[in-house]
Amino acid sequence: MGIFDRPASARPLSPSPSSVNPLARVDLSRRSVLGGALGLSALGLLTACGGTSTTAPATTSGAATGTVSFGSNQSDAVPKAAYQKVVDAFTKANSGLKVNVNTVDHNTFQESINSYLQGAPDDVFTWFSGFRMKFFADQGLAADISSVWESIGGSFNDSFKQAATATDGKQYFVPFTYYPWAVFYRKSVFESKGYKVPTTLTEYVDLAKGMKSDGLTPIGFADKDGWPAMGTFDILNMRLNGYQFHVDLMGGKESWDQDRVKEVFNTWGTLLPYHQSGSLGRTWQEAAQGLQQKKTGTYLLGLFVAQQFQTPGSSSADLDDLDFFTFPKINDENGTDSIDAPIDGFMMSSKAKNANGALEFLKFLGTKDAEKINVQTDKSIVGAAKDFDTSGYTALQKKAVEVVSSAKHIAQFMDRDTRPDFASTVMIPSIQKFIQNPKDINPLVSSIEEQKKAIFAG
Repeated sequence: MGIFDRPASARPLSPSPSSVNPLARVDLSRRSVLGGALGLSALGLLTACGGTSTTAPATTSGAATGTVSFGSNQSDAVPKAAYQKVVDAFTKANSGLKVNVNTVDHNTFQESINSYLQGAPDDVFTWFSGFRMKFFADQGLAADISSVWESIGGSFNDSFKQAATATDGKQYFVPFTYYPWAVFYRKSVFESKGYKVPTTLTEYVDLAKGMKSDGLTPIGFADKDGWPAMGTFDILNMRLNGYQFHVDLMGGKESWDQDRVKEVFNTWGTLLPYHQSGSLGRTWQEAAQGLQQKKTGTYLLGLFVAQQFQTPGSSSADLDDLDFFTFPKINDENGTDSIDAPIDGFMMSSKAKNANGALEFLKFLGTKDAEKINVQTDKSIVGAAKDFDTSGYTALQKKAVEVVSSAKHIAQFMDRDTRPDFASTVMIPSIQKFIQNPKDINPLVSSIEEQKKAIFAG
């Protein structure tokens, strides 16, 4: 039984040393899928009819030569540069192969992934583990890359292999990185103002009041793209109601119109006055600039917020000044035992034109050498390999490893932990409606529940 299959009641394992990947030693559950399925005009790709047939295992036949097409959602400057260095290292070591990188805006890529794979996809593409991966495997849109795991399997704990394994027992995914969600802040701001890291929600509210009095925006906030605010709901729900309730709610097993869910929204409503206003017109990158410029006191986001501290004009001192704490405790029963920490990686299209080259590329991406190149350039993530050497990590990356190691439960984020249609067509507009009118909770949760029943019954 892998970590993604353990029941939430399983006893947590003791934290791993910093040189060992923490996701190999924590209690995880994975119940998710893809984002939306919009048209692909932005990608310049055609849409075709999908199928549900399984694909034959992808195996190397003959020498791997030619060009491998690589569809990437890493459109921000820092991860884009990191991926290019990984690609350059691969092509340097494989003189007969070239990689053509097709980078598309992250949100466009995610919203269009279904049509993309049914049309004329790249040979290899960036995606996510667990149920999101299983969806495409079950649809016959992804290639069975079990042969790759014969080469890279020793680099990953069995739990990561489970996260890469579909319903048919075959592997379709190569893990690459993961990152925790937490509350980020600048150490120098806290030191200059005498702020203390809060351990309870009451302390966090008191801190927010003090920041507001000092002329700071207490909590950075952005939801133009629809998904960032999901992280706030996730953490409030897990702090109030526990990890298992989160899993059951996302899985359609709990009702959205019950008092426990209303409490999540009501609690969030008490925090909204301290959130950055105008969030529906702001991207997470823009909100991160407020933190970078010391105009914002705290910001709940994934570790990838550190990308905005590595852009041109930023100094190493800026990145060194960035720190985080796990979202504070709300009740004693759940404490701070749960966080979101998604896993990202790669898959191969069942329509790959250069299957031999794609398999070789995936084998390279599954090595700790490839991960090392990536995390040395992009210091906003940590490597997935179990034997990854963390001695070169920044203090922020090392802390991320420790935090994930000590967490009892790891969620994979709302839009990965529930059905794609429910996340995109129900939860995004519902949360944005709440942000605009946080006092009208009863009709909101009733509407969510009504739509949930229809979707999950289908």
